[in-house]
Amino acid sequence: MIDLEHEEHADGEVTRQHTHRRELLTAVQQATAGLLTTIEAMDETSVHEPSLLPGWNRAHVISHLARNADGCVNLLTWARTGVEHAMYASRQDRDADIAEGALRSHRLLLEDVAAASGRLTEAFRTLPEPAWHAEVEVAPGKWVPAHRIPRIRLFEVRVHSVDLNHGFGFDDIPREEIEWLLNDAVRQFGGRPDVPPLSLLVEFADGSSSVWRLGTPDSPEHRVRGTPGAALGWLLGRTGTQQLAGDPPELPPWL
Repeated sequence: MIDLEHEEHADGEVTRQHTHRRELLTAVQQATAGLLTTIEAMDETSVHEPSLLPGWNRAHVISHLARNADGCVNLLTWARTGVEHAMYASRQDRDADIAEGALRSHRLLLEDVAAASGRLTEAFRTLPEPAWHAEVEVAPGKWVPAHRIPRIRLFEVRVHSVDLNHGFGFDDIPREEIEWLLNDAVRQFGGRPDVPPLSLLVEFADGSSSVWRLGTPDSPEHRVRGTPGAALGWLLGRTGTQQLAGDPPELPPWL
């Protein structure tokens, strides 16, 4: 006997996954377009001025975003072929490529990140359906299905667009996207043993709110409240606690 209810549920889940993937890929495209606009507005002087990241100027951030796009293409190649293609050959090679790229001119930096982003768009477009479910290693010991890669790329593009410190801030990230980014930040950060227990209430501009809990509940929980931009910036160590309410604790470094 065919279980029609089960089949309808399975079909609905597949449809939901496909819809979410399309939304993510559209978000990546829009975030990339915004990134390129931000970089294009720089000049030869400003592109080599400091970013919000210690030790990196804006050119380092742009170079990193280009190499991250190529790294994502490597992971999608792995998913498509089943043959291991690491995101980066090694941490040392990654750092050397970023440092070398940061020496380029404004125009070459823009062309590099645009070309790398285009290669990634094509890799997303041509990935066969079964490959989206293949597991790949995004960091030592951290395996994810390939359908997580668009979300990983979105996180990189949006957060590092803020790090460029050139007119784009966390408050400029669209409502749905920043909720995704908060979810991902809490997933990566919240279970670490050095993160104090806290309840983070985020109040969105449309009047809705969400609560995230971080840390292990082995001591009284800190209660923190703020806007999505202030909350995400604080979790990632980019902003302080000035725009937060409650008793925000000191957080360990993001990385």
